[in-house]
Amino acid sequence: MRAQPEQQAPPVQRLRIRYAKRGRLRFTSHRDFSRAFERALVRARIPMAYSSGFNPHPRISYAGASPTGAASEAEYLEIGLAVVTDPDEVATMLDEALPDGLDVVAVVEAGGGSLADRLDASRWRIDLPDTPEAVLSAAAESFLAAESVEVERMTKKGLRTFDSRAAVLALGVTSYDAGSRLEVVVQHTVPSVRPDDVLSGLRHCSGLEVDGTPLVTRLEQGSYDATTGLLRDPFGSGG
Repeated sequence: MRAQPEQQAPPVQRLRIRYAKRGRLRFTSHRDFSRAFERALVRARIPMAYSSGFNPHPRISYAGASPTGAASEAEYLEIGLAVVTDPDEVATMLDEALPDGLDVVAVVEAGGGSLADRLDASRWRIDLPDTPEAVLSAAAESFLAAESVEVERMTKKGLRTFDSRAAVLALGVTSYDAGSRLEVVVQHTVPSVRPDDVLSGLRHCSGLEVDGTPLVTRLEQGSYDATTGLLRDPFGSGG
C-alpha cells in the first residue's frame, strides 16, 4: 500500500490581501496571476501554511477575479500562514516581489466569516473614447427602463443567454477629456454579469455603437448598501 502523506498543521494566521491590476498587467489572466503570486510568495519568503495530501499546495483562497483585460483596484485573496507575521511586513515584502502593475494595496488579519461572502457586488468604470455623453446617456436610460435585457456570451458550458439588466444596481454617465464614461454597480450573480455584458445590453436596447476599445476598471468590491448606494469595505468591522 502507498504510504499516507504527512498531515500538515493548520494555519496559525489568516491574512486578507487587496491588490490592483494596473497598466499592461490588466491583460494578466487569473491563471497567470496565481502563478506570479505563488512565485512572489517564495521570493518574499512568506511562511506559508500548506494543504495536506500527496501534492501540498500553499493555502491561498481567491475571490471574484476580474476578467482578463480589465484593470482593477480591488482584487482580493486570503492566505494561511504557518508563522504569525505582521500584515504590514507581508504587504511590503509581497509588493516588492510582484511585478510592477500587480500592486499590493492592503493586508489585514482575517476576521470571522468568509471573504467571498463580503464581496457581493462590484463598482466598475467603463471609459468609452469618442462616444458623446448625450448618446451614452440615452442608451443608459433605455437600459434602466427595461424590465430585462437578454444578452449572449460564450462560456465554458457553451453559448449562454441571460438577463444583464437584473444584476445592475446602479448606472450613471459622465464625461471625461476623451469621451464619456459609465459607472456601474453590478451584483455578483451566476452566471456573472460582466462590464462587456452591460455594454452588450446597452447596444441591444439602443443600438449603441462604441468607437475604439473601452477601458474597464473595477474600482471597488464589497457588500452593496441599498440605502446609501455604497459598497461596504470588506476589510471593515474587523476584516
